[in-house]
Amino acid sequence: MFAIVRTGGKQYRVAAGDKIVVEKLEGEAGSSISLTDILLAGEGSDLQSVEGLTVSAEILAQAKADKVIVFKKRRRHNYRRKNGHRQQHTILKITAIGAQEEKKPARAKKADAAPAPAEAPAAEA
Repeated sequence: MFAIVRTGGKQYRVAAGDKIVVEKLEGEAGSSISLTDILLAGEGSDLQSVEGLTVSAEILAQAKADKVIVFKKRRRHNYRRKNGHRQQHTILKITAIGAQEEKKPARAKKADAAPAPAEAPAAEA
């Protein structure tokens, strides 16, 4: 099964077991996150509904990309500026693509259903 997810303003085609490099996300290495902005999902040529679908991933590392040199020059004006930039990114390993787990509502306690023991003698008297 594959899914197209959007994170950091870019779109990625992912499947279980894939490793992808995305714009920096909050979290420590080893923690798991959930990607909920899913645009498309399917298996082979069959497409599925993305309603309630999530992609779970594990953060492998927080790292920096290679350095990019930014050089500005205006000829005949003695103007030169040299600057460097290293973009921060997160390396993810996709663990599963599946439905989002729904939280179960709190169950009613048995004490609420049965009358309290203090009330029973009062009713008999």
